[in-house]
Amino acid sequence: MKRNPVIPYILIMVFGIGLIFLLSFKGLSDGKEVAKDNGKGAGAGGTKTEETASAKPEDIYKNAGCIGCHGDQYQGGVGPALKGIGDKLSKDDIKGFLTNGSPKGMPPGLVKPEQMDAMVEWVSKIK
Repeated sequence: MKRNPVIPYILIMVFGIGLIFLLSFKGLSDGKEVAKDNGKGAGAGGTKTEETASAKPEDIYKNAGCIGCHGDQYQGGVGPALKGIGDKLSKDDIKGFLTNGSPKGMPPGLVKPEQMDAMVEWVSKIK
């Protein structure tokens, strides 16, 4: 008895396509549940945003990606060391870097305007 060797491949293909449709409908129903939260979940402007607005400068430093260039101990790396930066730069200079970035590679706008003063104060006091 000879069997057709294509049959197993066709069965796998049908199973895969069926699984794709099943997961698509599952995703659609999950999307409706997320929409029903009316922004109460993280990332939709609810509690997560309020936590970020009142976050400590240390948390902003970690979450905004500053740690990748300035190091976990503020020792520097790709970016300059932040230890003692308050002795070298004025608070206005620090605010300028945080707001506008720098031509050497620091991107602008990493800190929100409402968090800027707290961040400038904190950065200027790093020792």
